[in-house]
Amino acid sequence: MPSKYDILTFLNDGPPPGASPWVVEPQAVPIDVIDPDPRWPAAFDGLAERVRSALGARVLDITHIGSTAVPGLPAKPIIDIDLILADPAEEDVWVPPLERAGFVLTVREPWWHEHRVMKAADPAANLHVFSPDAPEPWKHRIFRDHLRRDAQDRELYARAKRDAAVASSEAGETVMAYNARKEKAVREIYARAFRAAGLSEHE
Repeated sequence: MPSKYDILTFLNDGPPPGASPWVVEPQAVPIDVIDPDPRWPAAFDGLAERVRSALGARVLDITHIGSTAVPGLPAKPIIDIDLILADPAEEDVWVPPLERAGFVLTVREPWWHEHRVMKAADPAANLHVFSPDAPEPWKHRIFRDHLRRDAQDRELYARAKRDAAVASSEAGETVMAYNARKEKAVREIYARAFRAAGLSEHE
């Protein structure tokens, strides 16, 4: 398990010189934040079963995260999933089975907790692959669970998402710019979520 400090710390380091995270370069497309769909949890269940069928016991944990995991929250219609594997660097072991299951490797960031992303198209999904000691999945769960409990922050986040989607779509930006536009609200919500979870800002 990562330390409390690692969970509370946000690193904005880019890739090392000469490195790129992109296996598939992102494209600027309109960003659509839609009303919550009660079918999203079932979509996650189906995707999780595809992953488990492909990887078997290598799946240490698989979790529905992001806005589609929060009932009542508007979201991009893309299921976000955290997958924990013992060693994401062993791509020759786990990538081919997931490719056969319909996933495409799009991001490789070994310098950031061995993070990889595989995308699926039907239903649309982002499968985030992390190592067991990565702090990001803990952050994701704390954020998700706080939004499930806190109606005020849920509404704040909904407004931030809709505003960012409109601005980014009008500017012809990628999803990374959309994420940057809502970052201020995200960090404010994280601060309250960490306090609610009993995590101090200091070790």
